[in-house]
Amino acid sequence: MRKVLIAEDNAVNRELLRELLETRGYTVLEACDGQEALHMIDQTEPDILLLDIGMPVLDGFAVVRQIRENPHLAKLPVVAVTAYAMQDDRGKILNSKFDGYLSKPINPRLLTEELDRLLSQREDRSTPNRSNGSSVDRKARAAGKGE
Repeated sequence: MRKVLIAEDNAVNRELLRELLETRGYTVLEACDGQEALHMIDQTEPDILLLDIGMPVLDGFAVVRQIRENPHLAKLPVVAVTAYAMQDDRGKILNSKFDGYLSKPINPRLLTEELDRLLSQREDRSTPNRSNGSSVDRKARAAGKGE
């Protein structure tokens, strides 16, 4: 089962996200601030992080910066979940090394689409030589060596 870490300081927003994710079959972990999120990432190794931007202790920008600087965590997909919904805000967020962006209030369909997109990309990156192997197999068959 896929693990999603929600890092959100607002309890109501965490509960809403948790319910949306659990009904879709995800295991949900929760953090109340950025520092707790970093600790939980290290301890629980989630498959994806839903990260609020405006949090106490460490904001979302500081958290994603620390994640990207750590070679063991750098490939973790991170989605900004934020009330900052202006076009300039979206650009700033995506230029800050977030992998995705969802504005509040959360649209359940967009949440599902974003999770599916990022988790499938992560699977593709973690499956070594998946496409290379099939390409090699096709070349060998074309040369009459793979049958």
